Amino acid sequence: MKATRLIIAAFAILMMAGCNGQSNGSQTSENQTENMENTTNTEQQLPIVYMTDDITPDALIRIYEALGVKAEGRVAVKISTGESQKSNHLRPELIKNLVQHVNGTIVECNTAYKGSRFSTSDHQRAIEQRGYNDIAEVDIMDAEGEMRLPVRDTTYMKYNIVGDHLANYDFMINLAHFKGHQMAGFGGVLKNQSIGVASSNGKAYIHTNGLTEDAERLWEFILPENQDKFVECMATAATAVADYFGDRIVYIAVMNNISIDCDCNGNPAKPELKDMGILASTDPVALDQACIDMVYRHQNEVGDDATSLINRIEKQHGLHILEHAEKIGLGSRQYKMEHLH
Repeated sequence: MKATRLIIAAFAILMMAGCNGQSNGSQTSENQTENMENTTNTEQQLPIVYMTDDITPDALIRIYEALGVKAEGRVAVKISTGESQKSNHLRPELIKNLVQHVNGTIVECNTAYKGSRFSTSDHQRAIEQRGYNDIAEVDIMDAEGEMRLPVRDTTYMKYNIVGDHLANYDFMINLAHFKGHQMAGFGGVLKNQSIGVASSNGKAYIHTNGLTEDAERLWEFILPENQDKFVECMATAATAVADYFGDRIVYIAVMNNISIDCDCNGNPAKPELKDMGILASTDPVALDQACIDMVYRHQNEVGDDATSLINRIEKQHGLHILEHAEKIGLGSRQYKMEHLH
């Protein structure tokens, strides 16, 4: 009897262990399923960046349509008109179909430095020389005045100063040329929306991290030790424009003729990196981050080398604009990439 009781007890212990093991396994399986669901949900929430290898007029329309946001009402298409014919700005023949497809007006603002686009009359002449008037109406938004937009981050800027013609538009397509930049490290949609939409005096306000609104005094207040402040002000200004339009703005970046110099340079360095494609998103931070990731992950070879551009970006602390833009809630540095075929 004693032996029998021992056998029964041992069997009971084994059964309990088996049940516990089954319960733990079930719990583990449930946890794994929950984790997979959470990962899937997180991925679904990430902004999408669309990409095409083609850099053609038709590809611009396809990638715009992939965003699923229709440009309605009075549509502003923000580009850079370039400092000279040697600059790498987006050419009229490339953007013509998209601009006309949305019945858009090309918009720009005067520069804060004295060059071919400092005064409205000179800028209008430059626009005509570049051929933009041949494809659409062109509006220099600060030709008649300025207006102020509220900002989220008032650390250095109390407001953003833009051309007052911005109020004439219901929707904006931020159509940027991705490239390097002498002061910002790189220029993408965030730069095109901050410095690009700012009036001449607004550009001075951003470049001097809020120290002056007078474009005539720009160079008195630009100090190397304030570089990070300047980059943060770019993010702040870009956010103000995004807040102004709300969900009535989309972002497209063309990665061609990728010089280390901006289109504001009338004699830019020759591109060392080959053309990469067109990217688009409804999230400007994700879009600029995706362009940066393509540059940093590029496999260099002779005649197709990202080294100089990366050096320019890092020298000017260019990536800080992405950090600060995400910090103040403009967008996400994480994204999903979808290729168009």
